[in-house]
Amino acid sequence: MADSSARPLPSDAGPSLPIVGKSDTKPTWCPGCGDFGVVAAIEMAVKRLKLPSQNVVIVSGIGCSSNLPHFLSSYGFHGIHGRSLPVAEGIRWANHGLTVIGTGGDGDGFGIGAGHFVHAMRRNVDLTYVTMDNQIYGLTTGQASPTSTMGAKTKSTPNGVIEQPIDPIALALASGATYVARGFSGDVKQLADLVAGGIQHRGFSFVDVFSPCVTYNKINTFDFFRQRVYKLESAGHNPADPVAAWQRALEWGDKIPIGLFYSVDRPTYEDLEEVLSAGPLAHQPAGLRSGDAVLDEFV
Repeated sequence: MADSSARPLPSDAGPSLPIVGKSDTKPTWCPGCGDFGVVAAIEMAVKRLKLPSQNVVIVSGIGCSSNLPHFLSSYGFHGIHGRSLPVAEGIRWANHGLTVIGTGGDGDGFGIGAGHFVHAMRRNVDLTYVTMDNQIYGLTTGQASPTSTMGAKTKSTPNGVIEQPIDPIALALASGATYVARGFSGDVKQLADLVAGGIQHRGFSFVDVFSPCVTYNKINTFDFFRQRVYKLESAGHNPADPVAAWQRALEWGDKIPIGLFYSVDRPTYEDLEEVLSAGPLAHQPAGLRSGDAVLDEFV
């Protein structure tokens, strides 16, 4: 289904502007980690959209997945735990001519960063947020995360998790995200389609990715998901129907949906903020007079 809110492809992505690709830094993830599929999907998406490296910023927080900005030849910002979205929002508002992609994990985004996640969605900031959801804290060697399933035995819950897991898709729908999708790192082609659609969408685009941790999560494995996931586009799902999106979001068990749950055209924060109507702040005159010393009081 065509997305009426999709932005046109950049017109200046000519041969003189290098397109985003792999960087010289090689991923250091464990062999077989699902995050390899995610970085490949993002690379495929930005190459398909012919996005120049100088126009793309990838922002992350802390975690195994948050190393991702190092591995692509765009601008990158590796921030602190749970704070990737405030940084991404600040970049968008300073220069909303840039394509901003946030990346991180389930602990980073749905634990310490959950408040930022909700408010970025309700503002409908025009950026794309990709989470590598492995249902475990991988960097700190195997503690339960906000998406760990009830009963899961981990380093921090040896007798099993006793808390209900967060449902990222339902939370995104409730918080106002205007593009809500879920992918699987075992299906890079579909994931690249979802990421590309999110980047083209005008508004907050959320792509949650089942990205198995092969070292510390022996429950939610590649085989676990391959036996359960089904594609929404093959099931006749209408992403313009919010009620249907809610119903699909609540499915978990023998069948788990992946694909585009919901997409709607709604004014973005950048559309409604008058200060940004004159163009990116980075390109607006500062309004200083000759001789003004604005930093004197700080030095």
